[in-house]
Amino acid sequence: MSADVAVFGGFQNSAVAKTVDLVKAKGGKVTREPSPLEAFIEDPNGYTFELIERRGRISEPLCQVMLRVGDIDRSINFYQQAYGMKLLRKRDEPENKCTKATMGYGSEDESAVLELTYNYGITEYDKGNGYGQIAIGTDDVYKTAQVVKLFGGDIVLQPGPLPVINTKITACLDPDGWKSVFVDNIDFMKELE
Repeated sequence: MSADVAVFGGFQNSAVAKTVDLVKAKGGKVTREPSPLEAFIEDPNGYTFELIERRGRISEPLCQVMLRVGDIDRSINFYQQAYGMKLLRKRDEPENKCTKATMGYGSEDESAVLELTYNYGITEYDKGNGYGQIAIGTDDVYKTAQVVKLFGGDIVLQPGPLPVINTKITACLDPDGWKSVFVDNIDFMKELE
């Protein structure tokens, strides 16, 4: 279940340690004890979650989703060109034998981001059956599908309305096989009413 890591933040006053204590008290599994700013826990399904303390104004507690990729530059280019994300940061971590790229539509203080992690020498990952998809809002699912396809994405669900709820979506795979669904912004807001 190591294909992805969801990261939660927004902790203040060393709340990472307090959250870890709460997880332990509830019988949860801590896989890496807290440092001053982070800790790792595991949910009952075996998914890893990193608890981090973020600085500044935080609009939501979900910080990032991490995907492991086989070629960091290919993935950065794909997410920039096909998904319209910005490269916020890229850093090589030789001590951890990986390179990480943080991608997003805004800063990490404004919204959740996508972390792409390339582990040295690993070009493929078993997707398992626990990962579902990342959902991203768009103003036009038809144009989005065209752009994704233009930059090498595989469209696995042609754009259009879903039966019954009528929300327009399209689904695609990135070059590493990770699935994303683009949802029409207006239709999605109607679903929430």
